[in-house]
Amino acid sequence: MQSRRAFIGALGGTAAGAAATVTFDPTRLTRFLDVVGEAMGSPEEIARDEDFWHEIQQAFTVDRSLINLNNGGVSPAPAIVQDAMKRHLDYSNEAPVYTMWRILEPQKEGVRQRLAREFGCDAEEIALTRNASEGLQISQFGFDLAPGDEVLTTNQDYGRMINTFKQRERRDGIKMVQFSIPTPSEDPAEIVRLFEQHITPRTKLILMCHIINITGQILPVKEVVQMARRRGIPVIVDGAHAFAHFEFKHADLDCDYYATSLHKWLLAPIGTGLLYVRKDKIRDLWPLQAATEAQDDDIRKFEEIGTHPAANGLAIAEALTFHQGIGAARKEARLRYLTHYWAERLLQHDRVRLHTSLDSRFSCAIGNVEIVGEDISALTTHLWNRHRIIVTPIMHDEFQGLRITPNVYTTIEELDRFVAAMEEVVRNGVPDA
Repeated sequence: MQSRRAFIGALGGTAAGAAATVTFDPTRLTRFLDVVGEAMGSPEEIARDEDFWHEIQQAFTVDRSLINLNNGGVSPAPAIVQDAMKRHLDYSNEAPVYTMWRILEPQKEGVRQRLAREFGCDAEEIALTRNASEGLQISQFGFDLAPGDEVLTTNQDYGRMINTFKQRERRDGIKMVQFSIPTPSEDPAEIVRLFEQHITPRTKLILMCHIINITGQILPVKEVVQMARRRGIPVIVDGAHAFAHFEFKHADLDCDYYATSLHKWLLAPIGTGLLYVRKDKIRDLWPLQAATEAQDDDIRKFEEIGTHPAANGLAIAEALTFHQGIGAARKEARLRYLTHYWAERLLQHDRVRLHTSLDSRFSCAIGNVEIVGEDISALTTHLWNRHRIIVTPIMHDEFQGLRITPNVYTTIEELDRFVAAMEEVVRNGVPDA
């Protein structure tokens, strides 16, 4: 964990610039130092320390007239991250061919190194992308597949990634095989068995989620990867919602291909992501956009997208400092505490069904909840129109519900308002429009 001085420096020092005056009242800085410095105890104990989290909440300039419980799609960044990106953009604009290309662009190598340390891999295995979808599509399109070859995934994987394979079906004549998994699941061995039993002699590639975006189910990545590796089948891991959400390192996954978005749980600028490719796998994976032959073994071949802003990628550094300053274990415990806070209260009602395990091994901040008998679309609209609460409606062939994703800036009072609004619907139903 970073030192208190480093964390405070990131929040209020020169990196913050003008944003510091927005985020912190100088008269409260002493109290902030005390709260962060005196936060003793286990992560689970600190997760309930509202004084500590009140100070973290002040690092954001979010609109408190509404309640944003869709941080899984994209999360607001702390003010220091926004300010860093603006500063880099302003400098870029002075003479872009010099300031952006020659000065700022080379600095992203430092970001690459820091992300690699956080993920637990070599910096030469990390490509900076614009989002998880880009990294996953690089991987999904990057394998040579022949007509009749099969790719395997569940029916709960992200829609864009499913559409990617559907396009390969139309274009290349491959076949996508999908299967159901229990919702929720608390038996990792069963998940591995389901993947294994759907493998055929034609299976050439597997796509799986680290954490499923619609339910928050954490899957046994390492076990599936190692099972598939014994059969010579590569596994692409969709980690869109996992990185900086709960604690893990690459060694916990042992995967060869992993993509994530950084504008979700790392709180980095919108349009930032990470693609990991194991070093000895880089050569055989085609980039999505053309690179030179000399780059065949270079992870940077996956970054060949033409002219792009340097600012977004460089401001990842501030987001990473903010994340490390809080402490990954503390953050994970807080996110899980927030989910339990609203879920356990709603589960006291017979009409409420949770499609997410509350076992800490299988979930964290993403929860899927249903009020049985209520139309999910109507409930979503009601929560916004009546209460200005943002949630995500999930309509799946096997279940439906609201995806609820708080973040570290979410207050207990906001969750109380969400619970009260849901309890009103439990009692009286969604009112007619």
